[in-house]
Amino acid sequence: MDTEDGHVKYVLTGDGAGTVFEIDENSGDIHATRRLDREEKASYTLSAKAVNKTSGQDLERASEFIIKIHDINDNEPKFSKDTYVASVSEMSNVGAFVMRVTATDADDEAYGNSAKLVYSILQGQPYFSVEPETGIIKTALPNMIRENREHYQVVIQAKDMAGQMGGLSGTTTVNITLMDVNNSPPRFPHSTYHLSTPESAEIGSSVGRIKAYDADVGENAEMWFTILDGDGQDVFNIITDSTSQEGVIIVKKQLDYESKRLYSLRVQVTNTHIDRRFEHLGPFSDTAMVRITVTDVDEPPLFSRALYILEVDEDTPAGSSLGTVSARDPDIINHLVKYTIDRHTDLERLFNIDSNNGTISTLQVLDRETSKWHNISVLATELSTALQTRVPVFIKVRDVNDNAPEFAMFYETFVCENVRAGQLIQTISAVDTDEPLVGHKFVFSLSTINPNFTIFDNEDNTARILTRRGGFNRREMNSYLLPVVISDNDYPIQSSTSTLTVRVCACDSRGNVQTCSTEALLLSAGLSTGALVAILLCILILLMIVVLFAALRRQKKKEPLIISKEDVRDNVVSYNDEGGGEEDTQAFDIGTLRNPEVIDTNKLRRDIMPEMLFPFRRTSPIKDNTDVRDFINGRLQENDSDPTAPPYDSLATYAYEGNGSLAESLSSLESAATEGDQEFEYLSHWGPQFKKLADMYIGQESQRET
Repeated sequence: MDTEDGHVKYVLTGDGAGTVFEIDENSGDIHATRRLDREEKASYTLSAKAVNKTSGQDLERASEFIIKIHDINDNEPKFSKDTYVASVSEMSNVGAFVMRVTATDADDEAYGNSAKLVYSILQGQPYFSVEPETGIIKTALPNMIRENREHYQVVIQAKDMAGQMGGLSGTTTVNITLMDVNNSPPRFPHSTYHLSTPESAEIGSSVGRIKAYDADVGENAEMWFTILDGDGQDVFNIITDSTSQEGVIIVKKQLDYESKRLYSLRVQVTNTHIDRRFEHLGPFSDTAMVRITVTDVDEPPLFSRALYILEVDEDTPAGSSLGTVSARDPDIINHLVKYTIDRHTDLERLFNIDSNNGTISTLQVLDRETSKWHNISVLATELSTALQTRVPVFIKVRDVNDNAPEFAMFYETFVCENVRAGQLIQTISAVDTDEPLVGHKFVFSLSTINPNFTIFDNEDNTARILTRRGGFNRREMNSYLLPVVISDNDYPIQSSTSTLTVRVCACDSRGNVQTCSTEALLLSAGLSTGALVAILLCILILLMIVVLFAALRRQKKKEPLIISKEDVRDNVVSYNDEGGGEEDTQAFDIGTLRNPEVIDTNKLRRDIMPEMLFPFRRTSPIKDNTDVRDFINGRLQENDSDPTAPPYDSLATYAYEGNGSLAESLSSLESAATEGDQEFEYLSHWGPQFKKLADMYIGQESQRET
């Protein structure tokens, strides 16, 4: 349809049209606008059509076509990691597997050899090798020893184009470590070791350490030490320090320089984990001799026993010997030993000891009932070195029958008034603080024949108290004292008399106690309990009324404001008493305000403690009758300059009423005895405010005259 007259226009659409590819609209030639990468996109699907330039109508149907990008070898092989870490056991055979490395190539595997890779080793010969096709790394030398060299660095190359010239390549590094196996036995660096320890070394203390060396590491280097033989096998022991892998020799038995000074041990060290594959490299053990020298130490005295037990009768006189303790100086040169008692263990100073021979004696008579055992400590001291040793001494106090039996408890015994003869009223028992060898056997009896009661011994360390008669009466006798004799069966026989108090009580028909008090008996014959209580209450009420009346009679009158004893600081006191007027001097002395000269100069302030030994005399206010304002201002200045005034706020009273008014005093205190002498005409001249008052008084006066 294209006649090449310029009327046809070619249009391109599809993948990359206008960006990657463009078309010449006149000729239809397609060009690439940039470099193409097959690894980015391997093919493009486009559509082209011819269009009339003038009308814009399609001259042919759109034609679809595919542009494929042919691969070239423009990508080198790449490993998944830049560095690999691997390990293999030492002493491995040739060809032992180490690890596999893999590289990839982005080029097209189906087009030529661009993606066909071949592996090779660039660094690491002759110890390791790699398979060209698989990338598997293997050992290349037999029996590689970790102790000689532990770490290796191997460089592997992957090349495309099947390894041919012109191919691209990539490399990676593999760090290979030889893992340890137990192929090295432990060895002592010395055949003989010399150690020393003082004879005072405690059991379990360390004498010294010996060390063996093993070229292996970890559990392959773990070892344990044992004593094979030697004359010190029973005196010393060896343990293994799991942290430092050393043999620690410790004391197993107490040492004595005077008995033996040198010991020999044959010590063996062995690996704890042995690899049977390498037994031919053994033996995996070693031995060494250890010689231990015991050094002399000035030792404290040594007692012949670890403890002493002495016995003494409780009635032994003071100064009696109990036994002897013995100590000696274990050193070659024997020093003199002195004995003392640690008084902290004998605070009561019951015992004494002979400082030369160690004989223990009593200072006081001992009492088994107070303490059965006495535990004291005896000190043995070397006089030349002051070294001390203590030993416990247990002193048992043997029992002697020196205490009489007595009642086991306090008995509250009663007998009913209506009791019959032969009736049981109490069962008694006894106790004894002594400890007989066989057991207590008490005998009960009455000191004298009693006409009222008798005793029956049950022969089981108890006895019954029975009545001899009946008809007891509280009015005649309200209680009876019954002496009971109690004896034991030990030697020497001890006895005591205990008194049993038997009270006479009123009982019902069944023998239940109702009352035992004599007061109840007296009350029953006189007034009842309720009547006595009522009388006591009346007396108490009368006493309260008398006390209240006396208190009201003694009540004082209320004090005026000026001389009140209460502290008036920061308080508002209200007095709702109007008083009798200007001339009423009941509440306060109005004359003091009218004549300021007559001020009591000896009166001090009550709200503070005076600081001066002499009274402060206030200056008199201005004479003559001045106005209230001037008076108050004067008093204010006085208080401001008063050195006895308190530093805090306080209430100051200015009770000056003034000199009077034009109407003079209206108080009735100065009025005449009769109202007839009064004239009230002057009230009408005071103004309209007093008109009503004038009318009232003038009117009353005229009526009186009429």
